[in-house]
Amino acid sequence: MRLPRSAFTSRPWRARALVRDFRVEDVWRLPTPGGPDELDRLVRQFANGNEGHLASRTSRLLFAVRWRLGRILGWDRPGSGVGGRVPSLRDRLPRDLRDGERGPDLRTLPMTSVFQTHDEWVAEMGNATVHGVMHIGWVQDGSGGHHGVMTVLVKPNGRLGSLYMALIKPFRHLGVYRALVREIGREWEIGRSGETAREGDAVREGDAGCRGRAVRER
Repeated sequence: MRLPRSAFTSRPWRARALVRDFRVEDVWRLPTPGGPDELDRLVRQFANGNEGHLASRTSRLLFAVRWRLGRILGWDRPGSGVGGRVPSLRDRLPRDLRDGERGPDLRTLPMTSVFQTHDEWVAEMGNATVHGVMHIGWVQDGSGGHHGVMTVLVKPNGRLGSLYMALIKPFRHLGVYRALVREIGREWEIGRSGETAREGDAVREGDAGCRGRAVRER
């Protein structure tokens, strides 16, 4: 599921012009098979989903330690994030993206949306250690279908940020991202099953209505 950085850098994403001073940290193919217009469903799933990043014991431990250290060392104090220590990427948007759809903020993570288009969504977060960006692109799979690709980009805050990113790297790869990607795929399939069931109910209700009208007409 993990992809080379070129999976992001080789595509003409609008986001690339906004993150030239960020480095690509990770790129993951998401198990979200769908049609050409389903990015918005994936975005809503991200925004409204449960705490999938805490699906494994490793990721729960990492996040517990991270939030504890953040409180002790003041990494997440007011003014250390987006709009405080770091300006929002929205300040870099060209007019068409700034006037377009922004997208929803995440419910379970401290990330705010920057912009959303038909095939891209960007959200950001910031604290005393790093300015982070999540990019979700909707791409063709080569066989007529589409799926999501998640790219994580970072701009560490000096030595502290670089040390922090180096320390958590093995935990991110072994626990957090793999658990998150699996949970994204699971929720995607649950959502698709629910839509299929609702479509089936609508068809059955329509058939029942047609039969009822036929009986009345006779």
